[in-house]
Amino acid sequence: MMKITLLAGGVGGAKMAEGFDGLAGVELSVIGNIADDASFHGLWVSPDIDTLTYSLAGRIDRAQGWGVADESHRALSVLKELGDDTWMTLGDRDFGLHIYRSHALAQGQTRSEIAAHVARFFGVKSKILLPTDDVVQTRVRVAAGWLSFQEYFVREQCKPEVLELAYEGIEAAKPTEAALAAIAEADLIVLAPSNPLVSISPILGVSGMRESVQAAKAKVVAVSPLIVGKVVKGPADRMMKAVGLRADAFGVADYYRGMVDHMVIDTLDVGLKAEIMALGQGCTVLPTLMTERAEKEALAAGILGAMA
Repeated sequence: MMKITLLAGGVGGAKMAEGFDGLAGVELSVIGNIADDASFHGLWVSPDIDTLTYSLAGRIDRAQGWGVADESHRALSVLKELGDDTWMTLGDRDFGLHIYRSHALAQGQTRSEIAAHVARFFGVKSKILLPTDDVVQTRVRVAAGWLSFQEYFVREQCKPEVLELAYEGIEAAKPTEAALAAIAEADLIVLAPSNPLVSISPILGVSGMRESVQAAKAKVVAVSPLIVGKVVKGPADRMMKAVGLRADAFGVADYYRGMVDHMVIDTLDVGLKAEIMALGQGCTVLPTLMTERAEKEALAAGILGAMA
């Protein structure tokens, strides 16, 4: 059994998790991004962890890539009627999970314990791990001031220019033992095609996490979330430009330089292969656009083949 540890956030991370989860002979551990977490209507919401869980449990709304299939929004409609802010779209089934998480937190359970319990009861076979049980939250500075990530991403629809990023609470956050063990025991570590700045960096920025990846016996491979300089979903390209990075697969490779042994880029970016390899990284060209399950599993199998 090959042990794969995947660092993942967002829809791209969830799709990559599905790919590895569907392969025989793979024992998958996914360390998910928790820096998008926030409180809504008195409930603690963990969007990236929930997207991972719903995807691996077969409950995800495939059309939008997040949320629950066969969803309704009757609770949200009542909140709107009562004058609450309802720009964060939470469905009725989704509310059930947030109620459970918030209740469990109030009873003293850790976020890791809650995530593992939910995954187990939803029938997820792979391990969903948190990088920390402490609260870390991405902040985005725009011309009007600082926003939470969800305010920027959902309420403002990524329209304001990004001036600065910060990860509130990360200096004090302690890594979970399960995440450190998954990295140390892995046969291969994969950075999913997730936003490097707001999905992967908050994981690596937790004390000891980056160092654990660098010290791991396993090779580290990253999959570029950008294809021909564009993202499939999300603001990664504009964010990378905002912090002075090239918004293409080379920019991703450059950002991960010193930690990643190998890059996987899309077939449309084959022209960047030599430039990436000049950074001292290996580079494999594969179809990275994942729509159907077969494409997710083919990419996962291609990564294993390239790193064999």
